[in-house]
Amino acid sequence: MSEGGARERILAAAVDRIASDGIDDVRIARIAMDAGVSTALVHYHFATREALLAEALEYSFEHAGDVRIEEDERAVEDAGSHAERLAIMVEQCLPSSARRELDWVLWVELWLRAVRHPELRPTAEHLYARMRKWFANAIAEGIEAGEFQDCDPGAVADRALALIDGFGVRALLGDSEVSLDRARREIGAVLATDVGVGEQLPFPSLRA
Repeated sequence: MSEGGARERILAAAVDRIASDGIDDVRIARIAMDAGVSTALVHYHFATREALLAEALEYSFEHAGDVRIEEDERAVEDAGSHAERLAIMVEQCLPSSARRELDWVLWVELWLRAVRHPELRPTAEHLYARMRKWFANAIAEGIEAGEFQDCDPGAVADRALALIDGFGVRALLGDSEVSLDRARREIGAVLATDVGVGEQLPFPSLRA
């Protein structure tokens, strides 16, 4: 097993353990067992438990971000409009599948950990900055194409992330007042107004 391969297996095992056990209950010995390596090798790659957990969270969200961006690139080819693309991006950020629910569980763990451990705050900030840039670029492209009205792409991106966080966590919790469809409607209505494309973004599930 190469050093790079072992490191990635350790990170993947840590991600799975954080999701299943919660970050406070994760143990190095268990991660090593799951990854099929020795605890000594884990410590060789990561100086401390906190360093491993911080990197595992970032690894997970970098991977999730890569997947979303790849999906977005494919969606651009299929989407008939920038509004459809924006709706797809929102959908990719909601806990609307088993994989996305796992991403959300990890995201909540990162929030809680970053509140208690300031050294994790740069990780959270970096991940938010990446998501903000993704949304802001898509909005700017819609403006340039003449489909969206003139607006501040960064400010709209910030609102999009705030709405996704707020409605997404309630949907994740199974809140009876916030279904995934309601989350889509509420987020889509605000963003549609912000970019000037009518009353609602064209989510496929809301057109059915």
